[in-house]
Amino acid sequence: MGNENSTLIDPDTPTKTLKDRSLRAVADQIRNGGGKRIVVLTGAGISTAAGIPDFRSPKTGLYHNLARLNLPHAEAVFEISYFRENPYPFYMLAKELYPGKFHPTISHAFIGLLAKRKLLRMLFTQNIDCLERRAGVPGDLIVEAHGSFATQRCIDCKTEFPDDEMPAYVEKGQPPRCKQKGCGGLVKPDIVFFGEQLPSTFFDNRDVPSESDLVLILGTSLTVHPFASLPDMTREVTPRVLFNKERVGTLGHRADDVICLGDCDSGVRKLADELGWRDELERLWRGMVGDEEADRQMQQANVEREMDNEMERLVQGVADKLDISGPQADEDLTANDDGQAGITKEAPTVAAPEEAAGTGSAEKDTKEDSQEKVTSEEAGKGGLPAKDPLSDRGDAAAVAGTETPSGGSSSTPQEIKPKVEDAPKPTASVDAASEQSKGPAASHVMKT
Repeated sequence: MGNENSTLIDPDTPTKTLKDRSLRAVADQIRNGGGKRIVVLTGAGISTAAGIPDFRSPKTGLYHNLARLNLPHAEAVFEISYFRENPYPFYMLAKELYPGKFHPTISHAFIGLLAKRKLLRMLFTQNIDCLERRAGVPGDLIVEAHGSFATQRCIDCKTEFPDDEMPAYVEKGQPPRCKQKGCGGLVKPDIVFFGEQLPSTFFDNRDVPSESDLVLILGTSLTVHPFASLPDMTREVTPRVLFNKERVGTLGHRADDVICLGDCDSGVRKLADELGWRDELERLWRGMVGDEEADRQMQQANVEREMDNEMERLVQGVADKLDISGPQADEDLTANDDGQAGITKEAPTVAAPEEAAGTGSAEKDTKEDSQEKVTSEEAGKGGLPAKDPLSDRGDAAAVAGTETPSGGSSSTPQEIKPKVEDAPKPTASVDAASEQSKGPAASHVMKT
């Protein structure tokens, strides 16, 4: 448990628990009683459809909008030492993110439905938006690994501040002071700042994934530790299902890993279809958010999918013009017996025009090799890394909810069966905004 091979699983490797590596098999497992203790892990990608702005995107990200405050650096807004000196930038940010301004997505509603059906063992979330609670997930089943806005306390004496008084202060962008006699310290929501310990509930429940019979991972880069270690705490025979725009972490290394690339909501709808829950899920979700908000989220998702698809078409067009698409193109869209998408070969690395212009005869010699090359950009969805990102001590936690969805894959969910290759080394310091500007990364796994 937790010791992964350095390569992705061979697509011909038989599964140990599931019938095959597909959402249909996952649904069968749940229906047949093999999914009674489901653990869910979520990151910021589950909340972007709700309209919560990301942190790092140029011009629109929250960090960009905080530049006018003359912070020493953008991340200072989440540093406890800077908060003591100047709490106002954080409270301006809190005003933008405070619960009540945003509505759950259908992915949040799906987790709520798992809880309603008594199938949810535990939800671990990196987010601070409390949308899981609004979706009906009981508080005792939620581990908010990076804290949340749900509670607040004095940073000095740790006395809790009244819940009913906090919203008025946040709305004014005014930091409240501790009411304890003789204290008067600054009050901060129970969000984990740099230099603070993760909540004890995280460490108290860290072994829960090892007791699960199914793990669902939604919208996270898995670059911020110790949260990123949770999927590897599961047993080898426990199926792990990833709903994300890119393959992350060690997902794809095990025989029962199912990878569904695309936006979380589309992937969740597909699983709900396989389970026969789709109508119930849609009714539950629309009842939470209302038809107007539901329609807005779906329309926005359609726009983003079309933008991602257009970017892919542009990149493919460049590859075609440079004549590097390779002879395997006819194999790209085969189908298996289940009607799932078939094998897709990876696109090779595209050379910059100025590099391609002077290759001469060398291009002929290297063309065949280039067809076998793949790029593997593991953009980490922009999560704000801990200062010691590979540490597992929990004493340098990153702030939850600061990840942004990477743009490296089509938003249309596609279950994939990984091929054998060297696993990319995750780096917690990748800035998703800069990675997105490069366009989508080439596919580096096979689709099923």
